[in-house]
Amino acid sequence: MLQALTKRGDQQVVKQSGFQRGMQRMSMGTYTFMMDKGIFHMMLAVLLGRAIILSSMAPFAVAFLSVIWWLKRPLVIPVTIMMAAGASTYSYGHAGFIAGASATFLLLSLGLYKISHPQKWLPLLALFASMIPRTASLALLDRWQLYELTLMVAEGILSFILVLIFMQSIPLLSLQRYQPTLKNEEIVCLIILLASVLTGMIGWEISGVAVVDIFARYLVILLAYIAGAAIGSTVGVVTGLVLSLSNMEHVYQMSLLAFSGLLGGLLKEGKKAGVSAGLVVGTLLIGFYVSNGAYLPSSLWATGWAVLLFFLTPNAWVKRISRYVPGTDEHEYEQQKYLQKVRDVTAVRVGKFSDVFQALSKSFSHLEVPKEKEEEQAEEIDYFLSHVTEKTCQSCFKKEKCWVTKFDDTHDMMTDLMTELDEKGEPSRILRKNVDQHCVKSQKLIDTMNHELSFYHANKQLKKQVLESRRFVAEQLQGVSEVMNNFAAEIVKEREHHEEKEQIIYKSLERMGMVIQKLEIYSLDSGNMDLELIVELDDYRGEGAKIIAPVLSDILGETIVVTMEEISPYPNGRCYLTFGSAKHYAIESGVAHAAKGGGFISGDSFTMMELGRGKYALAISDGMGNGQRAHEESMETLRLLKQILQSGIQESVAIQSINSILSLRTNDEIFSTLDLAVIDLHQATSKFIKVGSTPSFIKRGRQILTVEAGNLPMGIIPEVDVDMTSEQLKAGDLLIMMSDGLLEGPKHIENVEVWVKRKIREITSEDPQEVADLLLEEVIRTRAGAIDDDMTILVARIDRYMPEWSSIRVDKKEA
Repeated sequence: MLQALTKRGDQQVVKQSGFQRGMQRMSMGTYTFMMDKGIFHMMLAVLLGRAIILSSMAPFAVAFLSVIWWLKRPLVIPVTIMMAAGASTYSYGHAGFIAGASATFLLLSLGLYKISHPQKWLPLLALFASMIPRTASLALLDRWQLYELTLMVAEGILSFILVLIFMQSIPLLSLQRYQPTLKNEEIVCLIILLASVLTGMIGWEISGVAVVDIFARYLVILLAYIAGAAIGSTVGVVTGLVLSLSNMEHVYQMSLLAFSGLLGGLLKEGKKAGVSAGLVVGTLLIGFYVSNGAYLPSSLWATGWAVLLFFLTPNAWVKRISRYVPGTDEHEYEQQKYLQKVRDVTAVRVGKFSDVFQALSKSFSHLEVPKEKEEEQAEEIDYFLSHVTEKTCQSCFKKEKCWVTKFDDTHDMMTDLMTELDEKGEPSRILRKNVDQHCVKSQKLIDTMNHELSFYHANKQLKKQVLESRRFVAEQLQGVSEVMNNFAAEIVKEREHHEEKEQIIYKSLERMGMVIQKLEIYSLDSGNMDLELIVELDDYRGEGAKIIAPVLSDILGETIVVTMEEISPYPNGRCYLTFGSAKHYAIESGVAHAAKGGGFISGDSFTMMELGRGKYALAISDGMGNGQRAHEESMETLRLLKQILQSGIQESVAIQSINSILSLRTNDEIFSTLDLAVIDLHQATSKFIKVGSTPSFIKRGRQILTVEAGNLPMGIIPEVDVDMTSEQLKAGDLLIMMSDGLLEGPKHIENVEVWVKRKIREITSEDPQEVADLLLEEVIRTRAGAIDDDMTILVARIDRYMPEWSSIRVDKKEA
């Protein structure tokens, strides 16, 4: 039974949604038909043909005709006829002026067909088309008074201005809009156009109620409901001003419409009922004030009709209009759709680039089909012997006997000879005897084989280097591909919905008296949580760090801290706060350095940087020699290191990339060392990469641990072996990294490393800066104050992060 009812309900929903879609398609089709066939423009022409301000001025018709000539030139004649017909419903004299002004414009527009940008001249043509018929009328009637001339000039200027306004507003009525947002100027121009159209309704009444009053109030509350108080009041002012110019007795309409638009916009949270209430209140207040309530009954009837039309307006139409008005939810949704489309397109392109690099990496990895080692070695021996026989056996008279009749014996003998010459430099006595018996040119064969062996080894080494280079390029391309693939994944990653956590956080903070305006949870990944909160506070006293962060820490089960805060300077203002995961460990660092001879420029360079995702890197680079050149080399090494590591590429690939750049960019003998430590602040694990650098030390209480590696400096050879050492650090550990100048400083000490470990153990201070200063001072003292080489010491202390405020326990079930 329940399933049947559910199925029946689902069918009703499907039918209802289908009916709504059908009605929406029908309305869209009707509107499109009216726009394409020009019916809509002809309706506007009828109303604008009737529109008059200040009893005799009619600037709207000529301005509208000018814009129609620019946008829809085939409709010029029908629009002219409809304007004249609409004007005839007002008076025949007014219809004659409209016909004369239209004819004048059409005659003047004949000269625009040969101009490249005719729209620039349309406002000027509208001005002349409006003034020429008025001038002819004044000449025939001999009414050259100053008042008439002033009205004529004002009408021409208004026609000029209205052309510019209609040029911006009429295209907005088309469905084919390419910009999803209306500018403020476009909204005002559209309001002026609608107010001008409403002016054409003056004189029409339904049961004693002016039609223009009904539609003017309907327009005001509709736009107030869509866009709020600012646009509502603006619509009221502009519409009321244009209507009051048509009938000076209705000047109060401007106050009524503006006040109603303001009230309706302020009450838009109450939906249509709230906006309608704003119009009713505005009508009552202004109606009682004007003429002691004489116009109140008809005004209330007009308001009632406007409210009825407003409630009959489909919500689908309201939402469609709202998409183009900034600040509305529909407009924000359209913007999000546009940004999502841009994001998806970007992600696809980045993914394609990642695929390209992945394909290149595979092409380098599989450039040659791998062979068995024995097969490859036999092939290399055959190539070697072919070169030897080409210079010895090719011209020998016994070639046929050796290589045809006794092929296997000859091949085995020459292979043994090659092996012994390669290993011992000369053949054994037995082998020499066999070679002499077998070959008539034994000495020449031995000399040629010795000569070819040097080329054989050189080719073998070259082939190995080529294979290593290919492997390295494949690894680099693979690293770039992985970075771009991860970046594409980050782009397309949607904001995950965490409704349950949001409800708990909302209720917990509201129970503490806080008014939450907005809560956004972007990520709840462990160690990478990201939240955004907008809260109303009377007077901010650090509630973000003292209350909100501790509450979030208890709810999310992880220490949360404030990452950014923007505090309102006003009471009861909105405060913008962002929260993120606190790192489990913190680093305090110190550095001490001295240049050779006490100079200002050191060949050593160092850096300390955040790599994101809770990683922290410390690095020292020592350029070859001293002075400016060494300083530039070490700085360049660290600059490349920083850029590559922050891009997300793995540390070993980053080192290989830097080494390739340093070794290939110049022919000079330039190299530099690199001592790199990357510390994970969530797990306290550390990776050490040492390329030609001195050992590093970890002080853990009285225990001193040594971290060292024996790689050559970067830039010496194209391929450098990168040995990565991992160490688990603990809270309170001191990590000490130094350049080679410190270990080479004490000359009279036999084992400098043991001496340095003893000095580190003797230092009682745990302040990193003090430790660095004391170590540097001790080394300089051993040389009686002399500084024979550049010296740099980096000291970092790893501490457990202690939040300033402990978490606040909340009852999650009750929340």
